[in-house]
Amino acid sequence: MDTSEARNRKVVAVEKFELEVPETAHQISSDSWFQIAFVLTTGINSAYVLGYSGTVMVPLGWIGGVVGLILATAISLYANTLIAKLHEFGGKRHIRYRDLAGFIYGKKMYRVTWGLQYVNLFMINCGFIILAGSALKAVYVLFRDDSLMKLPHFIAIAGVVCAIFAIGIPHLSALGIWLGVSTILSIIYIVVAIVLSAKDGVNKPERDYNIQGSSINKLFTITGAAANLVFAFNTGMLPEIQATVKQPVVRNMMKALYFQFTVGVLPMYAVTFIGYWAYGSSTSTYLLNSVSGPLWVKALANISAFLQSVISLHIFASPTYEYMDTKYGVKGSPLALKNLLFRTVARGSYIAVSTLLSALLPFLGDFMSLTGAISTFPLTFILANHMYLVAMNDKLSLVQKLWHWLNVCVFGLMSLAAAIAAVRLISVDSKNFHVFADV
Repeated sequence: MDTSEARNRKVVAVEKFELEVPETAHQISSDSWFQIAFVLTTGINSAYVLGYSGTVMVPLGWIGGVVGLILATAISLYANTLIAKLHEFGGKRHIRYRDLAGFIYGKKMYRVTWGLQYVNLFMINCGFIILAGSALKAVYVLFRDDSLMKLPHFIAIAGVVCAIFAIGIPHLSALGIWLGVSTILSIIYIVVAIVLSAKDGVNKPERDYNIQGSSINKLFTITGAAANLVFAFNTGMLPEIQATVKQPVVRNMMKALYFQFTVGVLPMYAVTFIGYWAYGSSTSTYLLNSVSGPLWVKALANISAFLQSVISLHIFASPTYEYMDTKYGVKGSPLALKNLLFRTVARGSYIAVSTLLSALLPFLGDFMSLTGAISTFPLTFILANHMYLVAMNDKLSLVQKLWHWLNVCVFGLMSLAAAIAAVRLISVDSKNFHVFADV
């Protein structure tokens, strides 16, 4: 076994059991903290930011939306730092979320965490495919509003492009220059959305900022918006991203997190607040559908959102790809014919299933709410606080222990409430729209 293979082999040992984690087929400890910061910033400023004016601000209003986003930023930074600090807990590097949970709790939580994480990432990726399809449809409607092609057709096209990109980029560290491309694409659609929204806001002085609907509907939509808040800031795959950073791992990851939650959140704040200011309660869940301006500018922004969604999906799908590549022993050059064929079949199948579900139920806001409720809340807030509590139990004061237990209980209740609200939203939308709807 050479040095690289020895470094990549991980063994998780606990008094109750011994779990050998397969040797990873992907690179670890190869990226600077700045590259990791851009990976995180790419996630937070993905094309999803074009939906927050409609999915967060409209249900919460000015006070709830602004306070909620600021609180979600602070709480998310705190929760992510807890996970980052546990990366080398016990003298071992935990390069996967499930490895960390398994080391602290045992085999059962290893499997539960694995399931939660992959549901989380699968739902996020379905959302990216819906976003990419919506962006393509928006371009089509700009030039040909003949209804010959509908949203499911564009979702299918987006799925094909995502599959081609997944086959061509073997692992997360290989993104390299694509992170720079992603940043440029994000700047394009964010700047266009801000400028055109501001122009519309100036020319349209009268806006309604009241939260719409009956009391019961407001309750459910506000609860769902809370799930969207945590969804906006969290990846659910922090250990996998941290695995690629160079030593010192914890210190470099903290730098990346501070960058993400300071500089990285500013574009998201700007487009979210200005979009809501311009259109009020009538803001679309895809902001570029609300703006008015030159066709070529809107087309450029939508094409940028489409391409950036393809890159972002690859980031969030990388833990799934790493699992498949490692399980089936992918080795050697990424360009070797057998490796290309494997990625074509394995990743193509994953994207195909994601695309089918996305086309079947293309309700973006509902996907965000459900993902936040059933997986982002448990992974990022409940599990992070409880893992830290268990791992650092002897080093924590009584007040600190009570603080972490309070977080576990509060976020547990919020997760349950948000899940109920999200299921209700999907149920309502499913009644209003048929499957493969053109929304």
